[in-house]
Amino acid sequence: MPAYSTIAISQAFNAFDELLDVRSPAEYADDHLPAAISVPVLNDDERARVGTLFKQVSPFAAKKQGAALIARNIAHHVETVFSDRPKSWRPLVYCWRGGMRSGAMAHILAQIGWKTSQLDGGYQSYRRSVLAALAILPAQFEFCVLNGATGSGKTSLLAALAVQGAQVLDLEQLAQHRGSLLGKLPGQPQPSQKTFETRLWKALSSFTPQRPVYIEAESRKIGAVDVPAALHERMRASACVRLEAPQQARVALLMHDYAHFLQNPQLLSERLSLLTALHGRVVIERWCEMASQREWEPLVAALLTQHYDPAYQRSADAGFAQLPQAQVLQLPALDADTLQQAAANLIGNER
Repeated sequence: MPAYSTIAISQAFNAFDELLDVRSPAEYADDHLPAAISVPVLNDDERARVGTLFKQVSPFAAKKQGAALIARNIAHHVETVFSDRPKSWRPLVYCWRGGMRSGAMAHILAQIGWKTSQLDGGYQSYRRSVLAALAILPAQFEFCVLNGATGSGKTSLLAALAVQGAQVLDLEQLAQHRGSLLGKLPGQPQPSQKTFETRLWKALSSFTPQRPVYIEAESRKIGAVDVPAALHERMRASACVRLEAPQQARVALLMHDYAHFLQNPQLLSERLSLLTALHGRVVIERWCEMASQREWEPLVAALLTQHYDPAYQRSADAGFAQLPQAQVLQLPALDADTLQQAAANLIGNER
């Protein structure tokens, strides 16, 4: 019998001081258990070399080479990452499917004297549990969907609601994308689909069904990631609040939120050129010229009037069953005080 225990995924987040992901850095980057640290027993290159040996030479040769590499890497982690861990430390170790990599790490840590556990089924078991949860969790909550044209303050109102203690699911924040042609955030690559789903699962798992969950109306796709079907269907069937704000306030908000384009007109022009098939060369050239001349307020107003508002009308009318009966929230401005008051009013309606 091993000197360490194996546990099921239902126990993975209880009674452990640290979660240790011993897969390769690339596997960890693709997705990992929340709060797990990366302590690979094989790096990406080493894993590829062992895999090649397994296929081209023999399983025995691969295991012999892998054992030597794993032993050296575990020794390095013990001497560095784990050097300050006390005798009472309780780690949980996992790899891809709860096999040799996590078994080797768990065995050595247990021999040192730490009360070590290995995740039964590894990351694969965790991943299956996330997908199963995302198929059923959305039905447990009442969502309040913030709808409204581009620049009407939906994301800002979500932030104000969160500050006041409301349950908020900010899909664009989790996806690291604002959900439109111009939505890619500078210096923030989007997470993988798996990581996005892990973030969703973690957020939904933290909510109580006794209170509404505020969420912004989104299409099925946010940049490169997809909103899970069960969540998207639940959103589209949920109660809506429609935000309306003066165009001047919307223009000012968009100029603030997309300030990186104001600093890089060429990047904006490159993105706008992707709309040529929709609006025609003459219109796009005019918009690009306005960007190069830094005519920001008229450009943003034109984009709202000619592109975003018509697109919103088309998608809103087709997408959300309860939008015709939505509460209309008239926002005279989109400053912090106005949004905080609007958030307080919405939360007050919960009670």
